[in-house]
Amino acid sequence: MASIRPRERSAIIQSLRAGVTPRTGLEYIQVGRVNEVKALIEDLDNISDGGSAFRIVIGDFGAGKSFFLQLIRYIALEKGMVVINADLSPDRRLFASNGQARNLYKELARNLSTRAHPEGNALISVIEKFLTEQRRIAEEKGLDVDRVIKDKLNSLSELVDGYDFAQVVASYWKAFNEDDEDLKNAVVRYFRGEYTSRADARKDLGVRAIVEDHNVYDHIKLLARFVTQAGYKGLLVNLDEVVNLYKLPSQRARSSNYEQVLRILNDCLQGSAEHLGFILGGTPEFLMDQRKGLYSYEALHSRLAENTFAQIANVVDYHSPILMLQNLSPEEVYVLLCNIRNVFASGNKDKYLLPDEALSAFLEHCSKNIGDAYFRTPRNTIKAFVDLLSVVEQNPEVNWQSLIGNISIASETDSSLVTITDADEDDTEDTVKSSVSENSSSDDDDDLTSFTL
Repeated sequence: MASIRPRERSAIIQSLRAGVTPRTGLEYIQVGRVNEVKALIEDLDNISDGGSAFRIVIGDFGAGKSFFLQLIRYIALEKGMVVINADLSPDRRLFASNGQARNLYKELARNLSTRAHPEGNALISVIEKFLTEQRRIAEEKGLDVDRVIKDKLNSLSELVDGYDFAQVVASYWKAFNEDDEDLKNAVVRYFRGEYTSRADARKDLGVRAIVEDHNVYDHIKLLARFVTQAGYKGLLVNLDEVVNLYKLPSQRARSSNYEQVLRILNDCLQGSAEHLGFILGGTPEFLMDQRKGLYSYEALHSRLAENTFAQIANVVDYHSPILMLQNLSPEEVYVLLCNIRNVFASGNKDKYLLPDEALSAFLEHCSKNIGDAYFRTPRNTIKAFVDLLSVVEQNPEVNWQSLIGNISIASETDSSLVTITDADEDDTEDTVKSSVSENSSSDDDDDLTSFTL
């Protein structure tokens, strides 16, 4: 097996110990998920050919959703696509009225990645690649560069806010020629969604439209077309932790965000979006809860319902918008531990810290203590194994047999999903509605999230 560079080794180990997904070196530890990966590669090829894709990846906490999304991100970058990714949070949503949606766009823009800049912050390089390509075309044809850029950007005017978007791109070319750093910074601020006032944007750039809560998705579509014109194959949007939409206490806020999910789904599956794909990562509760999940929104329920014929045949429909992550088999977990052991040894078999029988003993211990959860939600199993290797690495005189029997592995639970009990919800909602009608003059009830119920 190929040797692993020290930087990659350190990044992988630190991420696994913290229970998070490494952003580099995924190829060294990936196991299983073959059919799921094939299905997503088909989606990426469809995006590259001018189509669109929409997937919701569902799995329990610790089942590997984030790892899977990072793996698809890595594949997309290798295929020459641009990837933007972010985790949803109480301060980052698909739709809001107090800046939370713009915060999501800012995070997406900050994490914009290309193959040459996989770590993110690649926005400026994408703009400069576009301008460099237009200058090359202008020189070959003996045309004015400004004219070529304008003609190339004409198609953007078909989209919402496309005219202003094109004007800002042209402003970067002007700033480049005139060596105007202030204008360059203004353009970058615009693309990153950092303008909060239309007046400021108009003064700096002469445009009226900026990124706001209500038009985040429109600007993502503009970005998808622009990166395609810059020579990339398309744009992939990775949104993890969408369970935070499910956790919103306000029913109106949840519905508004689910409406945005419906809009994105309709655009992607009807072919209205071009060179654009969305992958959302969530839990079974986020999808199936009839009161607060996606299934509580009837239009989404009908579109995302499971394939009944696949259920009858007891098979998986990998072309469905919903992609349920299948459990890792015990054999795949064993291979995963072998891969982690190999990472610790930097790819050198002679430096393995544990023999094969230690891995088997470790898995047997996990099976006896936490049952099938050790391969269904393997996060804590992996963390415990990394801790074991770390101790053995630092203390080679310690016998691994004496350690395995004393390992304590926590089960995967997340009580934070519970925001209110079933028994009290109806009474509480009545109280909240009464409070809103009497005390609030605002149409948006997002401020209810600050209440203690």
